[in-house]
Amino acid sequence: MKEKNGEHPLGDVGQLASLGVFLVVWVTDSFFLKKSTFLAVYVPDYLRLGILVLAIATAMYCMKSGHVVIGHSRRPEGLITTGAFRYVRHPLYLASLVAYLGMVLSSLSLFSLAVFIGILIFHNYIATYEEHLLEAKYGEEYRTYKAKTGKWIPGLSRG
Repeated sequence: MKEKNGEHPLGDVGQLASLGVFLVVWVTDSFFLKKSTFLAVYVPDYLRLGILVLAIATAMYCMKSGHVVIGHSRRPEGLITTGAFRYVRHPLYLASLVAYLGMVLSSLSLFSLAVFIGILIFHNYIATYEEHLLEAKYGEEYRTYKAKTGKWIPGLSRG
């Protein structure tokens, strides 16, 4: 498979498959079987709902702000360091991870948490792959950006 537009060749398919698996596990365990949601009785519903709302709001900001790279008919020229890219290097991937985490925390489904960890590992893998492409394309400019911008957590830039 050939990479497209600086993305991992399996990035889109992997993300769609991850979403499908996560939703099946989360919905089935959280609303029907309730096999691994026993911790939810210790955390009030309003707190879990608040966490979900905060996670979705954060994900929406990252998605809207990060969409500049794919939301236009023509991609912007050069390295993008504005909007959510000021804080993290992968705001679109982070948006989906935060949404997944919000859903996990809203039901405290341990099965969903296990799937989330797999998704996190996959996203980190494709993000690292894409960073190598960005370093090859932008050189020192990207390395400088990478040194001062967190991969997943704002202010935490370990490369």
